[in-house]
Amino acid sequence: MVRTTRQRAAVVAVFAELEGFHSAQQVHARLRTAGDTVGLSTVYRAVQSLADDGELDSIRTDSGEALYRRCSTQHHHHLVCRDCGRTVEVAGPTVEQWADRVAGEHGFADVSHTLEIFGTCASCRV
Repeated sequence: MVRTTRQRAAVVAVFAELEGFHSAQQVHARLRTAGDTVGLSTVYRAVQSLADDGELDSIRTDSGEALYRRCSTQHHHHLVCRDCGRTVEVAGPTVEQWADRVAGEHGFADVSHTLEIFGTCASCRV
């Protein structure tokens, strides 16, 4: 069982207000602006713990930075706009079937995967 600390609850509250993906640094900045004295390393630990527990979804940018957001609990993939960060959850039954088939062909079981598709959304193309 995960111990709910004041800091973890504060991070959860920030993500409840946010849309799209955000870095631990951005969450830390919002907390500091609101007067919370939580440290950056604590925010990093909290977002990683929340991601490990399935409460936040994470992606890596092209530069390797981890971004997080509150997501649905069902398995899904993401379309992510490179310009504004808008994110859309999408189902991928064909991807699921392919992953299971390829894993089976190579003797793998209990597989998991993530898939993010990066592009430019319709609003940013205008």
